[in-house]
Amino acid sequence: MKEFDLTDRVAVITGASRGIGLACARKLAACGARVILVSRKAQSLEEAAAAINAAGGKAYAMACHTGYPDQIQAMYEKIKDQFGRLDILVNNAATNPHFGEMITADAGIWDKTFDVNVKGPFFMIKYAVPLMKDKGAIVNVSSVNAVRPGLFQGVYSATKAALVNMTQSLARELAPKGIRVNSLLPGLTDTQFASAIISSEEICDHVVSQIPLGRYAKPEEMAGAVLYLVSDAASYTTGASLICDGGMLV
Repeated sequence: MKEFDLTDRVAVITGASRGIGLACARKLAACGARVILVSRKAQSLEEAAAAINAAGGKAYAMACHTGYPDQIQAMYEKIKDQFGRLDILVNNAATNPHFGEMITADAGIWDKTFDVNVKGPFFMIKYAVPLMKDKGAIVNVSSVNAVRPGLFQGVYSATKAALVNMTQSLARELAPKGIRVNSLLPGLTDTQFASAIISSEEICDHVVSQIPLGRYAKPEEMAGAVLYLVSDAASYTTGASLICDGGMLV
C-alpha cells in the first residue's frame, strides 16, 4: 500500500538493538526505509544491523548514549554528513533503574531516569529538526504507565507522563514546519526491559489479569503501530497518544 511505502526515507531509532526498537527497525526497513540503529553498545547494534541487511533491508549502526546531549549532537553531525537529511525519528530508548516504592528513590535515580527518558528524547528531537527539511514524523515511545502508574514503577511512570506532555507541546510547536509528533503507549510487552515483571509469576499474573486480551504483547505488535504513526497513512495525526495495551486501560 502506497501510504506505508517508506522507500529511501531516513529513519533513526533509539534503543534499537533489541525489543521494541529492533522490531521497529525491522518493520521500517521492510517498508523501504534506511534505518539508523542507535544504542549504547556498538557490537549489539552491528549484529542487529547485519541481520536486517541480510534480510534485504538497509540498516546502519551508530553507537550513542542518548542520556548525553553532546553524544546526540555528534551523532547527528555524522547523519548530516552521510545522509543529508532525516525523515523519521523513533525515540524508544528508556531506562528504569528503580523497581520498588517510589519514596525510596534517591536523587541519582531521579536524575538518571529523567536524563534518559525525558531529556534524551528532547535533545534527540532538538537536533533532528534541522535535518527534517520538508516534513518529518517523530514517535516518542512512552507507556501506559503515563496514564496509570505501574506497581513499583513510580519514578519511571512520572517520566513517561512527562514524555506524553512534551509530545503534545512539540506537536504544536513543530506543526508549522510540517513535522508530526506523536506518542505510543505500549502495555506490558515481552522485552528484556520488562523482564522484572514477566519473570515474576506473581507480578506477571497480576498484571495480565487486568488485560482484557489475557496476555502481554510481542514487540512486533508495537512496531505495527509505529509504522502507522510515521507513515503517510497518519498524515493528519499529530499530538496523539496511541495506546496499545490489550485493553488494560479500558
